[in-house]
Amino acid sequence: MTYATDESTKRSLEQFNRYDADTKLGLLWFGYLDLKDKLTPANETSTQDTAAAVFDQFVALSQEEQLQAQRDIVNRADTDLSRAYSALASSGKLDLWLRLAQGMEDGRIIGVPSDYEPPAETNEFVEQIKQLEFEQRLNFMRSAVVEMGAK
Repeated sequence: MTYATDESTKRSLEQFNRYDADTKLGLLWFGYLDLKDKLTPANETSTQDTAAAVFDQFVALSQEEQLQAQRDIVNRADTDLSRAYSALASSGKLDLWLRLAQGMEDGRIIGVPSDYEPPAETNEFVEQIKQLEFEQRLNFMRSAVVEMGAK
């Protein structure tokens, strides 16, 4: 299911989907940094609780395992954590990525290296995203994360 309904958002989503897992993870991180001050999670309690339970599974892993679990979700690998992610509602998936980003900020989740620079080929993509309105950016993020997880 996609939430990207306008052409600019669809084009950005298509471009995002062509990147490798680590590039996608880096771009999700920078997307979070761009949106975090405007995000106000308004999920139902049950959605938040389910996302929190999956997040707790991440926290219990070593940092190397946390990174691999994120890669597995992005790559749609058939793992326990990727299947748990797939079972989340779309708002729960977005909630989980928000929790993961917040966990990166407070050190519970492996962070993007401080010297990480997205590959040069993402520059055009980043510029496209910057041109989108807040709601379009949010729809892009939701569309991107909904498609992830075990098939």
